Amino acid sequence: MTENDQKQLGKILWNIADQLRGAMNADDFRDYMLAFLFLRYLSDNYEQAAKKELGRDYPDPDAVGNGGRTPLSVWYHDNPGDIAAFEKQMRRKAHYVIKPNHLWANIANLARTQHKELLNTLQEGFSYIENESFESTFSGLFSEINLSSEKLGKTYQIRNDKLCAIITKIAEGLAKFSTDSDTLGDAYEYLIGEFAAGSGKKAGEFYTPQRISDILSAIVTLDGQDPATGPRKKLASVLDFACGSGSLLLNVRHRVVKAGGSVGMIYGQEKNITTYNLCRMNMLLHGLKDSEFEIYHGDTLTNDWDMLREQNPAKKPTFDAVVANPPFSYRWDPNEELGKGMRFKNHGLAPKSAADFAFLLHGFHYLKDEGVMAIILPHGVLFRGGKEAAIRKKLLDDGHIDTVIGLPANLFYSTGIPVCILVLKKCKKPDDVLIINAAEHFEKGKRQNYLNPEHIDKIVDTYRQRKEEKRYSRRVEMEEIEENDYNLNISRYVSTAKPEPEIDLKATHAELVEAEKEIKAAKDKHNAFLEELGLPPLP
Repeated sequence: MTENDQKQLGKILWNIADQLRGAMNADDFRDYMLAFLFLRYLSDNYEQAAKKELGRDYPDPDAVGNGGRTPLSVWYHDNPGDIAAFEKQMRRKAHYVIKPNHLWANIANLARTQHKELLNTLQEGFSYIENESFESTFSGLFSEINLSSEKLGKTYQIRNDKLCAIITKIAEGLAKFSTDSDTLGDAYEYLIGEFAAGSGKKAGEFYTPQRISDILSAIVTLDGQDPATGPRKKLASVLDFACGSGSLLLNVRHRVVKAGGSVGMIYGQEKNITTYNLCRMNMLLHGLKDSEFEIYHGDTLTNDWDMLREQNPAKKPTFDAVVANPPFSYRWDPNEELGKGMRFKNHGLAPKSAADFAFLLHGFHYLKDEGVMAIILPHGVLFRGGKEAAIRKKLLDDGHIDTVIGLPANLFYSTGIPVCILVLKKCKKPDDVLIINAAEHFEKGKRQNYLNPEHIDKIVDTYRQRKEEKRYSRRVEMEEIEENDYNLNISRYVSTAKPEPEIDLKATHAELVEAEKEIKAAKDKHNAFLEELGLPPLP
């Protein structure tokens, strides 16, 4: 499928969502829409695996007809004694099981025929997939999809009719396109972006705009010690500790794979249960096996993920790349015990009013010595005083802040404030800080500003080559930063203001003299006309 077709599919599905959600909140409808798209993917993938497993015994789809029965349902009916062995094999090879009546083809047929059991069948299917299909992967995956909610309708019949309409339209839209995993994954991403655009401040909980994601993924996939050598061919592990819907992690993986490399394991953590489920669906929809990623539902700041709580430094998990877009200036409740922990012990605790540096230090703690971390934060981390100033000074003195990138305002759906990207390394080579001021390099949109590919390429190339350019970028020596009391306010080092043009006083004086002559000549001519008319001259 071409890129244009992929965008077209995304637009068709978004139009369906826009038409059918009615008075339902966009965030609520998003969860239903994306769950159905995910069910379609799981079903297609499962049926392909079943066809391969059964070989010649797989019923001919043309012989089955279009009466709503699927080839797999025919096989189940004809081979009841072999079902247990078949499902055991499918759990081993496909890593999950879906019963024939829960497959998308059957669900779509029930919707098309306005069958009264659609809602019940769908509920049974979601419950089976969550609890019996393959628990480690799908446990709780549909926990936020309430098919009994009055948001769908006050009665069972109304809810069933609503679901019939939604699923029928989705099925019709998908039927026009080839739907491999890449296509459905791209459609899923497109819908997340469109729903984010309509979610306002809530969008920040689950979505990083694609173009900003492109910058972070490009930075962490360049060689950590020498970015000028180009992209890494292998990343053993990537962590996003505030991963939202997972688009940033997937962007990192896509960039490495596109360059002919590979990513060993993807790790993400997300506190919001709905977003956590969106992320797991997103991973699977993009063709990742459950053995290739691990997403944890929990609080990053309290560090309740057992995998990360290893106290032995020799066994502590570390990552080649760390990326994050945590909530900006999040209020938190640090305590004495957190201050004693290894994450914050050397730098101190961030203030209650803003957990920005707490998030940064958490990710930095788990970065490999040769790794790269890129994190999006509000500009306040660059200049605020108090505890944050002490943390910033320690990071700078230890040579861990590699690059500061100032981005334009109004790039996010959730806030209009300008933000920055901090790039951190544990063993960086240059004894300076590269500061990039890209605040005025953007395209203005109706609701948000956005970055063109050229803007992104310029940022990444400047970072990669550590280039200096007037009113755009500078390599600032530590001595100058110390003189500025460790304040990293970007405009102190790279001002975008254009100098006032020099005024040639001699030439300006000559112009004024000439102008006065012209005024006098015009006045004399005017007075001559007045004299002919017998009127008094102008003074």
